[in-house]
Amino acid sequence: MGRVLNFYAGPSELPLSALEEAKGELLDWQGTGMSVMEISHRSKEFEAVHNETIALLKKLFFIPDNYTVLLLQGGASLQFAMIPMNLLAAGNAASYVVTGRFSNNAYKTAKKVAEVHLAATTEEEGKYFRLPKQDEIDILGSSVYCHLTSNNTIFGTQWKSFPDAGGVPLVCDMSSDILSRKVDWSPFGLVYAGAQKNLGPAGVTVVVIRKDLVEKSRGDLPDILSYKVMADKNSLYNTPGCFSIYMMHKVLKWVEGIGGLDAVEKRNERKAALLYDVIDETPTFFLSRVEKESRSSMNVTFNLTTEELEAKFVSDAKAEGIIGIKGHRSVGGIRVSIYNSHDEKDTETVASFMKRFIETNG
Repeated sequence: MGRVLNFYAGPSELPLSALEEAKGELLDWQGTGMSVMEISHRSKEFEAVHNETIALLKKLFFIPDNYTVLLLQGGASLQFAMIPMNLLAAGNAASYVVTGRFSNNAYKTAKKVAEVHLAATTEEEGKYFRLPKQDEIDILGSSVYCHLTSNNTIFGTQWKSFPDAGGVPLVCDMSSDILSRKVDWSPFGLVYAGAQKNLGPAGVTVVVIRKDLVEKSRGDLPDILSYKVMADKNSLYNTPGCFSIYMMHKVLKWVEGIGGLDAVEKRNERKAALLYDVIDETPTFFLSRVEKESRSSMNVTFNLTTEELEAKFVSDAKAEGIIGIKGHRSVGGIRVSIYNSHDEKDTETVASFMKRFIETNG
């Protein structure tokens, strides 16, 4: 079987050129006679690729000099705990905006270790199909930070512009849309993301944290949970996810090669429009439950008129080499995840399939 069109929400498709390069280097990386999975993380060869990965991310994502980039492990879920543990001392509080399953998990985890305030939620009967308006968000002025999630993979919502937190630093989970568009860094105290959507394979988590917050982080934590220790050790306090960082380096070089963030953002806008246009042209067949202003450019979600028709849609798509489009089990329906690695041709293939499916089953 040849390669399929892989639209899983994550881990997701990687650029083919990055995979091919890794395949060619698997047994002998940079003339060392070893795989990158076998070499010491203290070696000059690995430290070089580690440092270049950080430098590339700073360059491509326009990260200002007053931020530190950490490459950690444990996924975004570990950051749900590390953030309040590092940033909230006794007597301090943070505000949380809940717009989906993962932001709710972050909120529930933080409540176990610190004082947190629910600034807003858009939950309706366990579902989140819109983002809150500015006047619906009640951020405590005394908050050390305000946490939100930029893109919701399950429900298909995305902040197109971030809320005004009144000077309270934003802490943002960007796991599913990091490096997909330009951002204004000034409101952010910390941004974090699991790599497995836009940056590389699972196994490395990026944390971009303002340097003053690193210095203010609590000093009474175990070293493995301390941002300051990790920053002082250049994320090499313990053995890092060497292969994941190596692959992230290749993905970042690919982004650079296709024109950087400007090209990526324009491409992502065109891809999303291809699918939303089909949905909007046939609203009685493809049913979008997401408020238009909140629609994600990374995860396009919709329903068909019956569950039987949705099952047929998934089955027929698989027969044409299109996989990973079944909606999350908590929501059902269809979800097409069009991360950076998907080109417009892939998305055009899905849009064409959708139109043919209407002709056959409408």
